[in-house]
Amino acid sequence: MAFIKLFKFEDSTGLLKKEYEKGLRRAGRIWNVLTIQSQTPEILRDSMRLYNSTMFGNLEISRFNRELLAVVTSISNECEY
Repeated sequence: MAFIKLFKFEDSTGLLKKEYEKGLRRAGRIWNVLTIQSQTPEILRDSMRLYNSTMFGNLEISRFNRELLAVVTSISNECEY
């Protein structure tokens, strides 16, 4: 089984802490999708930029359909949404 060291909010500093704080403001908690990327804060930052562009950017698809696609993808991948 693979092991990935995760950094808790209390142990975070610098860019990681900044990204965790954004996550707390956005969702009220730090989801696993953030902590799994905690070893590489630059990738976490860029991943969240992509997510925000996808979910909130100026696209022709409605927000409802974006969320629906995210749910269907998560179910297909057997992961938590």
